[in-house]
Amino acid sequence: MRTIKPFDLEHRERHQLLLSGVAPRPIALVTTQSKNGTVNVSPFSFFNAYSSKPPIVAIGPAISSISGKAKDTLTNILETGECTISTVTYAMTEQISLASCEYDAEISEFEKAGLHKRESSLVQPPFVAESPYAMECTLHKYIPLFEEEGGNGRILLLEVKLFHVSESVFTDDKVDPRKMDLTARMGYDWYCRAHGDALFQVEKPRWNGIGIDSLPENIRTSPFLTGADLAKLGSMKTLPELDTAFPQFPDVIHADSVDIELASGNAWAALYATIHTHNRSEKTISRIGQEFLHHNDAETAYQVLMMNRR
Repeated sequence: MRTIKPFDLEHRERHQLLLSGVAPRPIALVTTQSKNGTVNVSPFSFFNAYSSKPPIVAIGPAISSISGKAKDTLTNILETGECTISTVTYAMTEQISLASCEYDAEISEFEKAGLHKRESSLVQPPFVAESPYAMECTLHKYIPLFEEEGGNGRILLLEVKLFHVSESVFTDDKVDPRKMDLTARMGYDWYCRAHGDALFQVEKPRWNGIGIDSLPENIRTSPFLTGADLAKLGSMKTLPELDTAFPQFPDVIHADSVDIELASGNAWAALYATIHTHNRSEKTISRIGQEFLHHNDAETAYQVLMMNRR
């Protein structure tokens, strides 16, 4: 593993190294309006949420490394105290990349990038019509970073005054990330897409789990179980008692190949096959336990993994 001191690198290298590890980052498409009415829109990947009561988000508009000037977004927000933030979908990615160019203040990035405006309700700047999720914001606090050392960082804490969310991205009254199809920023020229197999759910424990350290040693030190497997077992509320009658199968199960049943996702049939073929190696037992974990059945997985310890 490389150990790198930040100031052993040139600014651009240091910047990209930071962005490569702090990733993926959501992208804020920020719209501002100058005092004379000129509208600016620009993407920022130094962006996140930090409070919900009231809702506070933050962006980090840096001083341009090309021109050495403050970006219009920073100037406009400090002058007017207002902006909107629109999220960026996969379909918008090329357009927001174009909008990141450093056009002169009087040039409209909306027109250059082919984006459309939608009128806000509480603030002057419009938001981006192509986005399914937008926020109207006011400036809460401005935090310059290391100005005395010539640093280029700035933090703008923004209070969200109003949300605009497309009806089409809701499922059961919850925003569905599968419908949002958002783009996130990585390092260098890389992006990623929150779509398809990239999206998955991990249920938050509803209680304090027993922890991996409370699992029996044969499970805890297994060469076949992953950290994710152990964490699912460690999320159990209590360590189950060993069931001496385990396993009990319904009469309808007939199986003779562990591999075929596991490939089909049939954990109980795989367990039936391993017992009736007398194949109870630690590796096979672990694979079956993992299949039960994939089905979020940690207690049955535990009974399986302890079969050779009864």
